[in-house]
Amino acid sequence: MSELKKRLSSILESPKHNTEEKLEKVCHLLDQEISYFNWTGFYFKNGDKEELILGPYVGAPTDHTIIPYGKGICGQVAVSNETFVVPDVHEESNYLSCSIDTKAEIVVPIFKDGKNIGQIDIDSHTIDPFTSEDRELLEWLCNEVSKIL
Repeated sequence: MSELKKRLSSILESPKHNTEEKLEKVCHLLDQEISYFNWTGFYFKNGDKEELILGPYVGAPTDHTIIPYGKGICGQVAVSNETFVVPDVHEESNYLSCSIDTKAEIVVPIFKDGKNIGQIDIDSHTIDPFTSEDRELLEWLCNEVSKIL
């Protein structure tokens, strides 16, 4: 994981890419390096609205480009301000289905100046794949991402 953190840091610190490009590169790197990350993307607060808007991502296209606060796992994290790990999406009543292949999801909030401004959302085609190391990595990443926003 420390090697992956170094590579993620070098993407975020790169002076030759804009923020959007950096976030897209982060998604690609996570997708390539962690086999059970099958959809990796960012959602951000949509201005003053109580909703999230889809940012850079890697994976199958999604219909969920706008998610109201409270809807689905992403919408819940926008309200709770806490990381949410879902080992089996079929046991989660508030799950918004993006793909029939998705079995698990992890969503980690991004804070800037104490406010929840977005999140990273990762879907997996494997039941209960996410480890405490994954959670720690993603929470570290969201903290690093907040520094470039």
